[in-house]
Amino acid sequence: MSAVLGTALGIGLLLIWWSCWSRPAPRIPGRGSGRLRSMLLAAGIENVSPTALLATCAGAGALVFLVVFVLSSGATPIAACFGLFGGWSPLAVVRWRAHRRAASLRELWPDVVDHLRSAIRAGLSLAEALTQLGERGPEELRRFFRDFGADHRSGGQFEAALDRLKERLADPVADRIIEALRMTRDVGGSDLGRLLGTLSDFLRENSRTRSELEARQSWTVNAARLAVAAPWIVLLLMATRPEAVAAYNSAAGAAVLVGGLIVSIVCYRLMLRIGSLPPDERVLR
Repeated sequence: MSAVLGTALGIGLLLIWWSCWSRPAPRIPGRGSGRLRSMLLAAGIENVSPTALLATCAGAGALVFLVVFVLSSGATPIAACFGLFGGWSPLAVVRWRAHRRAASLRELWPDVVDHLRSAIRAGLSLAEALTQLGERGPEELRRFFRDFGADHRSGGQFEAALDRLKERLADPVADRIIEALRMTRDVGGSDLGRLLGTLSDFLRENSRTRSELEARQSWTVNAARLAVAAPWIVLLLMATRPEAVAAYNSAAGAAVLVGGLIVSIVCYRLMLRIGSLPPDERVLR
């Protein structure tokens, strides 16, 4: 009997001690995980972690280094420069996909708002209107709203399901739409249909204007890329000649390559900065 009482007392003390510590809140995927995670989500790549992306960059850089090293008959400085370019290429691909996805979604959000407006006018609740977008919304966005419906049915918490939807979409326009719906649901009112109609018109006008500006910006961006890539393409062709390899294998040749690399990076970033548009940032996360 004394052993049982001692065990019960020990368990009670353990539970009292445990209750003094707050449990960490469940983590929503993508929240607070850094710029790389945000970029992966914006590109629609949800199953790749930032660590895996960095490992891919390292592998691509090592592979390009070895290939150029073999093709140039042992020109280590040249291979190192192209290895850096190879290591940067996965990040460039992810950034390009994020840009393309944002441009594609920008064309779809007005249709999403119109679907929501029609569903709410038909008497559906906000949760039901968002859920039915998983079947009737734009094809590219249906899986996100199907996941929202599954989250809402499993937990019954509209706010938590809405937060997960916003994190999965990882889009600034989606943030504005979701926060507008959240505010309308919190404060109530009968002007939701008018609000969604105004929002749809604004999104269409914004998408049209930004598409025209990006079409003009592409001239500057393409010119910057061509100006930076041309000298390195010439260098890659020169690396097939033994006399060029011998020249760049020296200390002076390595210094020239390092200087050219720094100038290329600085000028490329400067040209992009001059011709860039204000980014559509996520300010309502």
